Amino acid sequence: MPEDLTTALAALRPLLLDTGTLVRGLAAGRRRGAEPAFARAELRPVDLKAGRRLQVVTTDGRTPATHNHAPGPDAESAVDALLAEPFGNWHVETTDQVVQLRVTKKGEAQVHTSRTSRRDVEPSSSPALRSHDRPKERLLDPADPLFGALGAEADKRRQVDAFLRLLAPVVGRAVARAREAGRPLHVVDLGCGNAYLTFAAHRWLAAHPDVAEVGVRTVGVDVRDDMVARNTRLATDLGMAGLSFVTGTIADARVEDDVDVVLALHACDTATDEALARAVRWAAPVVLAAPCCHHDVQRQVTAAQADGVLPPHPYTALTRHGILRERFADVLTDAVRADLLRLLGYRVDVVEFVDSRHTPRNALVRAERTGARPDDARRREYLDLVGAWHLEPALATMLADEVARALGDAA
Repeated sequence: MPEDLTTALAALRPLLLDTGTLVRGLAAGRRRGAEPAFARAELRPVDLKAGRRLQVVTTDGRTPATHNHAPGPDAESAVDALLAEPFGNWHVETTDQVVQLRVTKKGEAQVHTSRTSRRDVEPSSSPALRSHDRPKERLLDPADPLFGALGAEADKRRQVDAFLRLLAPVVGRAVARAREAGRPLHVVDLGCGNAYLTFAAHRWLAAHPDVAEVGVRTVGVDVRDDMVARNTRLATDLGMAGLSFVTGTIADARVEDDVDVVLALHACDTATDEALARAVRWAAPVVLAAPCCHHDVQRQVTAAQADGVLPPHPYTALTRHGILRERFADVLTDAVRADLLRLLGYRVDVVEFVDSRHTPRNALVRAERTGARPDDARRREYLDLVGAWHLEPALATMLADEVARALGDAA
């Protein structure tokens, strides 16, 4: 039943200010006819050297800003200011309840309260944890000042841990190449954006026993000057030697050729193909790519279907409905990418990156270069797949010479 909005928001205030029980508060969306100052705001308690603080991370949809507020008037002022913003939704999670508030078109509040079932509350957000509820040990300490500087909330820290666990089993091949060449491990993140994972990967690698023998240089590439400047400033503030950022496109950014690890996380559409193409040309031993926005193959499938060319029998049901066609095109895109990488001398896994509740774009292509020549079965699999669906894969176009040689070798 709708409630008075002012009263409902006032009930959220003590929950947001109690840093002993607050897990996180999230405000997003907008009310009818109004626009909040921020696209999103997140609040959570953090433990700093100066004591516990209420951290508020706001974003305009592109660049986050982080402020840590001392308990008392400072935190109260920050919470009151956010509650006064015309956000359309609030989600407040404490150690024992979850409160969800939605503002209706009439300006009333719809409030739903439930008991929390959360069992992995961060230590900084929980006054006490029973022994059997201890959080899973993370590869990178959740209390690392890195996360506070980046404004990385619990979900981001979980994503970081999931990513590092996918990197850990394959890093040895890259280290071996760097050691053989007598130089530091060279990591490049193409399209790094806010660079949560760039910072985390560099921090973890720098502390890795095998990597410590050779050292590590990490370069983040992004097309936006302001993002590069922001990331460079944070790297300096955190004292992260060997980590740098450059402005440029994924395809054209100037990067040293001796690259050992290539990261490309959530690069849109064919930007992922550009990253994979650079990795292949560098002969990078390790590649981790989390694709996003698979429009290119979807356009090709839709156009061929309109011309009556697709789908091949008996797969009409896969492309009859728009939502199924879109999801199938996503799968087809990554299957073709994996097949191409196998043709070009990589062992490939396509795995889940993070839980789908965090993002539907949660597949990750993990490839290790073996240099193995493709056999005829691999060649036929690839050619039959793209032939059946009348595809011209962007990655194959970008690596036309390399693909032609691989197909010729397998003939």
